[in-house]
Amino acid sequence: MTHHKVIIALDYPSPDLALQFVDKIQPEACALKVGFELFVTAGPVFVENLVARGFKVFLDLKFHDIPNTVAQACAAAARLGVWMINVHALGGIPMMQAAREAIDKFDVQQQPHLIAVTVLTSMNQVTLGSIGVHGEVNQVVSQWAAMAQQAKLDGVVSSAQEAAMIRAQTDPEFMIVTPGIRMPSDSKDDQHRIVSPSDALDLGVTHIVVGRPITQAQDPCAALETFVTAFTRA
Repeated sequence: MTHHKVIIALDYPSPDLALQFVDKIQPEACALKVGFELFVTAGPVFVENLVARGFKVFLDLKFHDIPNTVAQACAAAARLGVWMINVHALGGIPMMQAAREAIDKFDVQQQPHLIAVTVLTSMNQVTLGSIGVHGEVNQVVSQWAAMAQQAKLDGVVSSAQEAAMIRAQTDPEFMIVTPGIRMPSDSKDDQHRIVSPSDALDLGVTHIVVGRPITQAQDPCAALETFVTAFTRA
């Protein structure tokens, strides 16, 4: 059974440390997320290495720039063979549409899922207001998710706490990818809007992203299995 709906964030400062974890798991066990730190350290070659090993890779670089720049970045990511990429919904509908058009130029087999980041799970009402975004968090998430669907993206990244609301306003196949997932006994770290994997499943989340509770666990593979079981109820 494959468990690509559980995405492990490779929160490691070097490719060597990341591969120590990757070497312990099979491509069927989960998908892998490569974010800023690891991508800047290891570069595209590391991503291509993971793809060559058979892993589905979520390249989490949150593109946000003028439409043409974002479109070219998305095309470059697709050429790496990644499974999923994201952009910031805050970049607006024209930017997201440009990203969509760039991805659509590839054969269907080469097209990664294209999703938009709504409100980061480390942000709350106070931090949103401090950057000039007004309104309740759920209102902002709802608006940005609607923009992503209008731009024909495949889904969004959001807190699980907004998942039911997003599901009610979007198509059934629209993906809801949720970080900030913790077991009840886990530390919250720097996440504010968090839920357990089983609660995320009940709320309509399609994919969960888990980092430190697995990558920093004494037994990362056992921790991964715990999250897979809780999210899939296998």
